[in-house]
Amino acid sequence: MNVRSDDTVIVLSGKDKGKQGKVLRAMPAEGKVIVEGVNVAKKHKKPRKQGEQGGIIKMETPIYASKVMRVCPKCSKPTRHAVKVLEDGSKVRVCKKCGETI
Repeated sequence: MNVRSDDTVIVLSGKDKGKQGKVLRAMPAEGKVIVEGVNVAKKHKKPRKQGEQGGIIKMETPIYASKVMRVCPKCSKPTRHAVKVLEDGSKVRVCKKCGETI
């Protein structure tokens, strides 16, 4: 997957096309991500304990990771990333458009 948790992404297709948000959770096994404020569904919650509130809750549901693209923090454009190996052997993600470390 090209995105991780806490990445800022933009939605490429679907009903929320063009929306930006932060990745709250990445699920590589399913190839899905949960993005803040995107693909919001209403869930009817029943109170389970004494004194607990029930009601209708809005929650984000997973979307396919192929429908989102990472936004570079420096150039603010949707971009893919390249992997650059540093001298100490560690790997960093680099923006393909501006060359800045992500």
